[in-house]
Amino acid sequence: MKPETEKKNRERRMQAAALQYDQGQHEAPVMVAKGSGAVAEKIIALAKEHDIPLQRDPELMQILMKLEINQEIPENVFHAVAEILAMVYKANRNQSEKKT
Repeated sequence: MKPETEKKNRERRMQAAALQYDQGQHEAPVMVAKGSGAVAEKIIALAKEHDIPLQRDPELMQILMKLEINQEIPENVFHAVAEILAMVYKANRNQSEKKT
């Protein structure tokens, strides 16, 4: 397989989504970015640049990719997203403790 074809296949498979949760504005986390290929790579790069923890969950990704930007996540994925948010909050707390 040609290198260009391999890169295109990898980009097709790569997907990323970004959620934001503001308790004062929304009842549930909101989709703020999503994409495949180069867009997914950019979302991941920005997350890493800003020390935002990443989570790989292909089943959740299938659901999230169906959402529109600024749409709240559906109730059937609350539990999965809550687990991810708990991981993020813990990572943020640990990072803050290391700085002091």
